[in-house]
Amino acid sequence: MPRKRTAIVQSSYIPWKGYFDLIRSVDAFILLDDVQFTRRDWRSRNRIKTRHGLAWLSIPVHTRGLYTQLIQDTITSDPDWGRRHWQTIRTNYAKAPYFEPYADRLAALYEHPSTRLSEINHAFITAICDMLGITTPITWSSDYETRDRPSHRLIDLCRAVGGTEYLSGPSASNYLDVAAFEAAGIAVQFADYSGYPAYSQPHGPFEHAVSVLDLLFCTGPRSLEFMKKL
Repeated sequence: MPRKRTAIVQSSYIPWKGYFDLIRSVDAFILLDDVQFTRRDWRSRNRIKTRHGLAWLSIPVHTRGLYTQLIQDTITSDPDWGRRHWQTIRTNYAKAPYFEPYADRLAALYEHPSTRLSEINHAFITAICDMLGITTPITWSSDYETRDRPSHRLIDLCRAVGGTEYLSGPSASNYLDVAAFEAAGIAVQFADYSGYPAYSQPHGPFEHAVSVLDLLFCTGPRSLEFMKKL
């Protein structure tokens, strides 16, 4: 049987470059959005560099009384957030070497965004994949029938797309039931995000843990040279 690597991750807002390396390192990528939304997390926010230091861009969403809502059910609470985010991005990256080649397409995403957080994240993730030349198929976890227990759900998702290997983020090594995967005939690997090369970056000391937009604006068509296969 040919090897087929799969990654399954919650959607994030304009994620960092490691998220896209995870996508480009697998044959099937599944957005795990039928799980609980976590507040003050990467689902609805990310960081960029500014002349005043690192700054959060956070999508405002309805959370009051919705403590168990799923990511796919989370709705934005302010229709003007996209305009504000794009204005902040433009203010701090307009002079970056490759801002203009990507500006129109990104501005369009911010102009009339969906009210659903999952759809917003999906739109940005797929557009950025296209900008980076990443062609991995992306589907939703809700497209498949799964069991409820976390590791069993991931195993079922891997099986649904014919996965023989599961590539996980490194933090999951603390709780993932690797034995259950092995019993199901699925090998588990953990991504290594160390050793990323630096590139010329505005606004002070170099920072890896920012949105991938920083990489695009600063390195343009050379972006993959500053990423890594996992």
